[in-house]
Amino acid sequence: MKRSSRLVTAMTSLVLTAGMVTACGAGGRSADGAGDGATAETGITEESVKIGGHFPLTGVAAPGYSEIPVGATAYFDYVNANGGVHGRQIDYLYRDDAYNPTNTSSVVNELVLQDEVFAMVGGVGTATHGAVVDFLNDEEVPDLFVSSGSLQWGDDPEDRPWTFGWQPDYEVEAKIAAQWIKENHPDARVGMLVQDDDMGRDGEAGVRRLIDDQIVAVERYTSGNTDIVPQMTNLKASGADFVIGFTVPAYSALSQLAAQRLNYDPEWFYASIGGDTQLVGQLLSEFSEGAVQDGSTMLDGAYTADYLPTTEEPDNEWTQLWQNVWAEHGEGELTNYHIYGMSYAYTFVQALQAAGPDPTRQGVVDVLKERGSEFEGPQLAPFRYSEDSHLGISGVAISVVRGDVAEPITPTYITDIGDAPIEEVDAPHAPPPANGIPEAAE
Repeated sequence: MKRSSRLVTAMTSLVLTAGMVTACGAGGRSADGAGDGATAETGITEESVKIGGHFPLTGVAAPGYSEIPVGATAYFDYVNANGGVHGRQIDYLYRDDAYNPTNTSSVVNELVLQDEVFAMVGGVGTATHGAVVDFLNDEEVPDLFVSSGSLQWGDDPEDRPWTFGWQPDYEVEAKIAAQWIKENHPDARVGMLVQDDDMGRDGEAGVRRLIDDQIVAVERYTSGNTDIVPQMTNLKASGADFVIGFTVPAYSALSQLAAQRLNYDPEWFYASIGGDTQLVGQLLSEFSEGAVQDGSTMLDGAYTADYLPTTEEPDNEWTQLWQNVWAEHGEGELTNYHIYGMSYAYTFVQALQAAGPDPTRQGVVDVLKERGSEFEGPQLAPFRYSEDSHLGISGVAISVVRGDVAEPITPTYITDIGDAPIEEVDAPHAPPPANGIPEAAE
């Protein structure tokens, strides 16, 4: 079975802002509703469950990332058309924050305090979600499956008990990539191009755990500054012949254009967040003002990391499910961004099924802690959910770009943060259920 994915969420170094309006008493389950089939839990009625999310539907981060909640909605519509979850329809309210933390604070306050959502699901971005994570925990709102690989969503559940990551964190991905480089390119002089935020810092830390002695230079860029020729000049001067990029797609494209301008031709590894060949190719063509006609070919031979099946795998059973869902409830062409949204939506349905016919906010959190590590789904590696960790998917596979398609060249490997060992997944990837909807746990 082919195994690949594109991480699809962009993390920026936007400055977090204070000034978030908070309020207490967002709601809870009353004793009157317990045990009699009636519910008074916030966001829950006999007919529906209301959830929310924040996404860059407009602005610089909108290309690609605005497709994530559209994909999630398509899967929720599919579930709703097949009877919902315990008879309830899922109502997904997502708001535009334009990838600005100040906006995120405003729209999340609205979703929690006015719309009274049951949970937040899939909110995009490290800086953006960082502006609201403490508010959500103070309000005891389930803060599920943040679309970011930052460690802060799950490495300290005692501090943020209501928040759960979903995708592999940057340190895990970096460790697996570094181990592969160590084994296959032991003499490489490694340079790093990293975003100057948690993504870049966690990625650098993971790489240094395995190949610190091979690193000859680390260059950082600030999101918003599109001139990275100086960073690429320094990498070339360092003698780096293998560059690891913990970059969002726009900066993957910019790094390729800058390297071409400098006649610099190292080997490349792009973290999954910046390795989507479709989007990076489009951005290369756009940024070059048409000088690069087929931008995806510039990535030929580059390596990346994957943790979900994608549109590039038409024979994969999960891809076939997503194609069927999209044919019924989507418009236009299915993208990997849509698949990302569908995939975390699937996990939310699992959690809601497992929480039983009268779900509570606390019940959903407890289910994830107690049984979330056993959830099977489109992800190639298990979740790490437990009392001690709210971190998400535990591993990735390595792929190489051939033309405009990323082909897997390794099995899926799993690890954890810190000194946890790296191991190969020893179980086959489970196919989706026949009807495409996770069954309620017994």
